[in-house]
Amino acid sequence: MSERPFSDEVALRIGLAARCLPDISAADLIEAIQMKVGDQIDEKALSQITVGHLKAAFGQAEDVDGDEESERDTRAEDMAAFKEAVRILWGEAGPEPLPALESTDPSVTQSVRVAFASNSGEALDGHFGSCSRFLVYQVAALQLKLVDIRDTALADASDDKNGFRVNLIKDCKILYVVHIGGPASAKVIKADIHLISVPEGGQARSILAQLQKVLAGSPPPWLAKVLGVSNASRQLSYGSPGD
Repeated sequence: MSERPFSDEVALRIGLAARCLPDISAADLIEAIQMKVGDQIDEKALSQITVGHLKAAFGQAEDVDGDEESERDTRAEDMAAFKEAVRILWGEAGPEPLPALESTDPSVTQSVRVAFASNSGEALDGHFGSCSRFLVYQVAALQLKLVDIRDTALADASDDKNGFRVNLIKDCKILYVVHIGGPASAKVIKADIHLISVPEGGQARSILAQLQKVLAGSPPPWLAKVLGVSNASRQLSYGSPGD
């Protein structure tokens, strides 16, 4: 595999900028940038990209037979998207404000680390292969803390996008998603991460409140194992089937 011709900072900017441009992938944007600055892309090269360059690369010809007002609205939306993408490429804009991280209580034991595929706030609203971030929570029966937020922008510049995303959450034991494809599912499961799909989505803390009830009661064997509870301890705590 050849060495990537740009830094992580450049890749992050490109990934974030591509999100502003509908139907344009990070790979498409990289190709458009290379047409202007060549194969070696650095922060100085990104500063040479303008709205005009992006319009020339991705702008669509006007439909003379279409509705003029609709066309004007579309052009205005496209121009706003191009401007925001350029600001990000120049390093003048960043991602939306993120939820605040929280410190865990080190005295709390038997907790599990859980990841959520998210695009906004603390919502479960993302597909595994396209979500903008993973929210990472440390969850115990009596504790629920948001401990990390992991941006996925660099995944779009990776040769193995699914593998990159799995590696981002390899320390988590449970992953919640709205949707995930078969090949990606296989990689998640191979990484020993329990996969839970919630097609309707929802708020992460509401979903985790249900998990906390399970942790406070009789967690299933796979979850008890994650928590480090031995078979003997489980029998003492929860009773044997015959009790």
